[in-house]
Amino acid sequence: MSTGIRFDGVTVTYGRTTVLDSFDLTVEPGEVMALLGPSGSGKTTALRALAGFVEPAAGRVHIGDRDVTALPPHRRGVGMVVQQYALFPHMKVDANVAFGLKARKAPRAEITARVAEALEMTGMAAYAKRYPRELSGGQQQRVAIARALAIRPGVLLLDEPLSALDARLRSGMLAELARLHRELPDITMLYVTHDQVEALTLADRIAVMDSARLQDCGTPRDLYRRPRTEFTASFIGTANLLPVTVTADGVRLAGTALDVPAGGAAVGAPATLCVRPHLVGLGEGPNALRGTVAEVQWRGATHRLCVDVEGHRVTADLPELPAPPPAGAEVTLHFAAHDAVLLPAGTHG
Repeated sequence: MSTGIRFDGVTVTYGRTTVLDSFDLTVEPGEVMALLGPSGSGKTTALRALAGFVEPAAGRVHIGDRDVTALPPHRRGVGMVVQQYALFPHMKVDANVAFGLKARKAPRAEITARVAEALEMTGMAAYAKRYPRELSGGQQQRVAIARALAIRPGVLLLDEPLSALDARLRSGMLAELARLHRELPDITMLYVTHDQVEALTLADRIAVMDSARLQDCGTPRDLYRRPRTEFTASFIGTANLLPVTVTADGVRLAGTALDVPAGGAAVGAPATLCVRPHLVGLGEGPNALRGTVAEVQWRGATHRLCVDVEGHRVTADLPELPAPPPAGAEVTLHFAAHDAVLLPAGTHG
């Protein structure tokens, strides 16, 4: 049976510094929730409060139907994987994986069976008798995950588990974690990362954090396509964020009128127009923006054009062009009204 997680107004302070401020979040049973944000945003503190490694100054932490705020870590029934693996160098792989089970005084036969199961699940069965120093970084992280899974936790906490790996290993481990999620649908996962690709790839929902507070929460698709704040738009993917003024017929960017629904905003109100670079086209079209090419970047399958439009930089990611316009050229960009999102001004955290 799956176990959910709930933070109710959790605040954590270090001296006079608030590192997590009135944090409210519910993670549904069996869900993968990513805590995404820059360094110092409070995401790891939230995970540590759930694990029992920091004590909240206010609020309550719940795992399933239990209030675990006052419980020590070993009584919370969670597995944890951190970025530096934290394997015991003097123990072989199977002994590392068995450590949590031995601490819980599980019967020897059960330990043997669960260690074998966890190593098989993570593809490390053939390495049971090796020491951590004989493994690659990716293999060591698999062992750390196997150790967390061996206790059969209802909740699995992952704190930047891939940040110590190179790009190739990270991609492979992402696929492995996605596979584990499919094979273990009853485990609820809280995944801390500053990497948007990891969050978009793995999470059922993403909680976006900044400045010790929860800024936004939703499915990856919703947060990417319809962000609610400037911070979310800029942190999940890349975005053109342009200051506009609401008019009776749409919005205005400096001297250019644009046909973008104002969504009930008052005429004359400032707002921010969000358009993803891959949704900006080159040439004449609806919502034309005329400007001067400042920079052209070749990115393999695409060209990125950076264009100065009435004092603002607009980025367009275009399919690879046989002859991209050079810097200094006058060009016209365009975008469809339904590809734009109008955000409240001043919501950048």
